Amino acid sequence: MKLLRFGNKGAEKPAVLHSDGTIRDVSSLVSDFSPETISPALLRILASAEIGSLPEVPAATRIGAPISRTGHFIAIGLNYADHAAESGMPIPSEPVVFSKAPSCLSGPNDDVMLPKGSVKTDWEVELAVIIGERCDYVEEKDALSKVFGYAVCNDVSEREYQAERGGQWIKGKSAPTFGPLGPWIVTADEVPDPQNLDMFLDVNGERRQNGNTKTMIFSVAHIISYLSRFMVLEPGDVITTGTPPGVGMGMKPPVYLKAGDEMRLGITGLGEQRQRVVER
Repeated sequence: MKLLRFGNKGAEKPAVLHSDGTIRDVSSLVSDFSPETISPALLRILASAEIGSLPEVPAATRIGAPISRTGHFIAIGLNYADHAAESGMPIPSEPVVFSKAPSCLSGPNDDVMLPKGSVKTDWEVELAVIIGERCDYVEEKDALSKVFGYAVCNDVSEREYQAERGGQWIKGKSAPTFGPLGPWIVTADEVPDPQNLDMFLDVNGERRQNGNTKTMIFSVAHIISYLSRFMVLEPGDVITTGTPPGVGMGMKPPVYLKAGDEMRLGITGLGEQRQRVVER
C-alpha cells in the first residue's frame, strides 16, 4: 500500500495510491497520517476499505510529505563505504547518528530553499524508514517487524554549516525544506528486502548518484536495533539511512546547488521526487 498526503501546505489530507493509479482521499477513514495514527491498526482499516469507491484526487494536486510531522527525524551518516571515502572519512565502526530538525520536513516536489548566504548546499538521496511500533531495546532479528514503511528522502545538507561552523551536524541538516520525504510511504509488506533497492539522483538532468542499499555498511535492521539501545523510537519517527557516493562535496572540485538547479531522485518501488532550488 502507498500512503500519501495531498493539498496545500498546512491543509493536507491523507490518501492512498489506488491500484489503478489514481489517488483516493481517505480522510473519511483517518484524520491524517501522523504519529498518533501510524500503527498496524491503521493498515488494517485501510486494507479492509473499498479504496476505489472513495473520492478521487485531481492529478495536478500538490503532494505533501506523507506524514504530517515526526517526533524524531534521525539520520545515519557515512553509511556507504564509498561515500565515506569521497568525504575523506574513515569507515565507521558504529553507526554515525545525528538529527535533522523535524521542521525541515517537506513535500517531495516542493522547492528547496537555500539558507541566506549559503554557498555549499548539497544533495543526498537516501532510503528513509518510518517506524510503526514502539522500539525499546529491540533485537536485530525483530527490528524490521517494527517498520511501518519506507520512503525516498533527500537529506539536503549545507556543508559549511555542517563541517566548518563547529558543533554538531544538525546545523547543516535542518533548514526549512531540507527534508523532502515521499512521494508516499510504501508499507513494509511491499518491500520484502530493503537491502536491495536501486537509488539515483540527477542534478539538471545529469546523473550524480547511483547506488543500491545492498552496499550499506549497517543494515536497516541493525540501525533500528542500535538506535533502540540509546533512545525509544516511537510510531511516526523517521530514520534516513545514509547516501551512496556522488554528492557535490565529493566532486573535484566540489559542486554545490544554486538557485535555478533542479534535482530528480528516486528509489526502486518507492517513487521519485523533483525539486527546484530557490533563494530564501
